[in-house]
Amino acid sequence: MHLLWLIPLLPIAGSALLGAMGGRAPKPLVTLVGLAAPGLSLALAAAALVRYMAIYPSAYEQTLYAWTAGPLRLDVAFLLDPLSAVMLGIVTFVGFLIHVYSVGYMGHEEGYRRYFAYLNLFMGAMLLLVLGANYLVTFVGWEGVGLCSYLLVGFYFDQEIPPAAGKKAFIVNRVGDFAFLVGMFALIARYGSLRYLDLFPRLAADPGPATAHYALGLSFAGFVALCFFVGAMGKSAQIPLYVWLPDAMAGPTPVSALIHAATMVTAGVYMVARSNAIYQLAPGVAAFMAVIGAVTAIFAATIGLAQNDIKKVLAYSTVSQLGYMFLAAGLGAYTVAIFHVMTHAFFKALLFLGSGSVIHAMGGEQDMRRMGGLKKALPVTYWTFWIGALAISGIPPFAGFFSKDAILAAAAGSGKWALYLIGLVTAGLTAFYMFRAVYLTFEGKFRGTADEEHHLHESPPVMTAPLVVLALGAVLAGFLGVPAALSFGARSDAFGRFLAPTLWKIAGHPLAEHEMSKGTELGLMLLSIAVAAAGILLARRLYRRPAGEITGPQEDAAIAARFPAVYRTLANKYYVDELYDRAIVRPLERLSRFFWKWIDGLLIDGTANGSASLADLFGGFGALTTTGNVRNYALYFFLGVLALFWWIALS
Repeated sequence: MHLLWLIPLLPIAGSALLGAMGGRAPKPLVTLVGLAAPGLSLALAAAALVRYMAIYPSAYEQTLYAWTAGPLRLDVAFLLDPLSAVMLGIVTFVGFLIHVYSVGYMGHEEGYRRYFAYLNLFMGAMLLLVLGANYLVTFVGWEGVGLCSYLLVGFYFDQEIPPAAGKKAFIVNRVGDFAFLVGMFALIARYGSLRYLDLFPRLAADPGPATAHYALGLSFAGFVALCFFVGAMGKSAQIPLYVWLPDAMAGPTPVSALIHAATMVTAGVYMVARSNAIYQLAPGVAAFMAVIGAVTAIFAATIGLAQNDIKKVLAYSTVSQLGYMFLAAGLGAYTVAIFHVMTHAFFKALLFLGSGSVIHAMGGEQDMRRMGGLKKALPVTYWTFWIGALAISGIPPFAGFFSKDAILAAAAGSGKWALYLIGLVTAGLTAFYMFRAVYLTFEGKFRGTADEEHHLHESPPVMTAPLVVLALGAVLAGFLGVPAALSFGARSDAFGRFLAPTLWKIAGHPLAEHEMSKGTELGLMLLSIAVAAAGILLARRLYRRPAGEITGPQEDAAIAARFPAVYRTLANKYYVDELYDRAIVRPLERLSRFFWKWIDGLLIDGTANGSASLADLFGGFGALTTTGNVRNYALYFFLGVLALFWWIALS
């Protein structure tokens, strides 16, 4: 564990080395460096996790050096505890698989070296984020993944849409990042520290200063919790700062998998779970977070019903699943939120890489209306995509069933039945739109061109092998969190028990309880399965047709004709982007033009240019006297003496 600092450094060093190679670096060398850096990081992470289990549940902190001097001590330090151990495993394992997959997917793309340089840096930044022992180191990683999202989403810089999408991701995240900074400054002002193992024990032992009134009608803990949650809204795409994530699909598909499954969007959930001591002291903000999470979950799920771009469907499903995570965290079920982060990493990476395999076979086509009948040509992709769809739909025994059921159980156990109902309906919508995607893509008759059909083929092993591994994770990962109702006398929820030491026990503020009888839990479990199954069966009825019969796009057209206003609203994503454009983008653009033309151009440049012109005029007169003729200079001297005597005489 003494080499903990090397785990994030290796991918960062790999990125630097790839960047220094230049454009003529041989492709095999780029592949070697691009895979070796995250591969070694994965090996070191595995070794560190094995050694950590010998000291569990204690935390291991490694300080490299003091970043600042004086009374405010901020160190470059890394922390390995149960929470960072889980995130470390997710980021290195899933991240490495995505790197391997990228070798096949990006093999014929220009900018291959640049792509791996960015991808390595992305993974290194996320590892810095999850291993940071204080908010400052975490924030460096937080900003690092934001930078990498800009670079990778805008990877195809010679096209129109990707650079705009990259800028959108970067700018929207700045809103949340500013709030995160304000929260950190508040902690420094009151506690003089950002170190986790300093702040949280002090909060736990003496919550009084944190519960005192501070600002905006909130306690100090409430103010900081709200600032951090606004930061999480941006990074983890919650209403109203979710708008960047669907547009991030403009980048290469493996990037989408890395953003959605193992990096960036889960950063906000991790930060909230890490800060659970603060949120326990801010129940009002926690409740607000739960509501935002629930609303985001169902809002994004309804949009996913009417999307035809296979990656956009998965993007809105990610926004929806992130809503589930914040719903759990807002209810105080922090371990459940991280459990869903873990299971989601497997099945969402699987689904995105599966969509990449489809896009690869279709020559870049992403519209599901032009697909169909692909299961024969892409058998490995088909079956692994099925597994991912079953997992995200919450069908047992796949991983998503256990984590999603735990979130619904937390809502029911807390007595928040409105939030439970929203989560339940969202589960049914998720099952429907995911199997709509399955049937439109893989079943029925092929709807593309004859040339596309002729070139259909399964992806190479370098792409299908990660699909198989991730599919195994999507099947097995959920068994780490088997609920008490299904444990049959054995110890249940190993995952929750592992993370329990990271939950701080605050004096006078007991942890939230989510207890219910086994009978009630089993009943709610069966209900959620039934709702998910109903969504799948409805999608099957509408979209699974034998070859030659009515096609999925015709079904969509029939639905659109029957419910035109609803369908149009969902297809246009509730016109939120248009609303932002009218309410924010255009007014800011007009304001910017005003400052550019009138303030900068007329006032500032006019004043500066006028002064310069006046100086130039006087300089021109002065230049007339500079002749180089000695007799002229003698005359000027004589006239000056006369003027001096004249002035003395008048005085």
